[in-house]
Amino acid sequence: MSIWPSAKAKKVFAALLRIGWTVKRSASGSHRVLSRPAWPDYVFAFHDARTLPPEAVKRLARATGLKPEDL
Repeated sequence: MSIWPSAKAKKVFAALLRIGWTVKRSASGSHRVLSRPAWPDYVFAFHDARTLPPEAVKRLARATGLKPEDL
């Protein structure tokens, strides 16, 4: 069993902003380029209403430093 829950993209995006990510620019559609000091830019490409499965949240967390308690 994964320690990562499924979560709405809106909730994950808000958690990323709380841990220090900022919107560098909005690309086309639902794509947003996020930046954080000492991390490479990350393209957040999910619609706000979409539910992300645990595997997607885990992959996103590995790239952004998100922790389960941040959600």
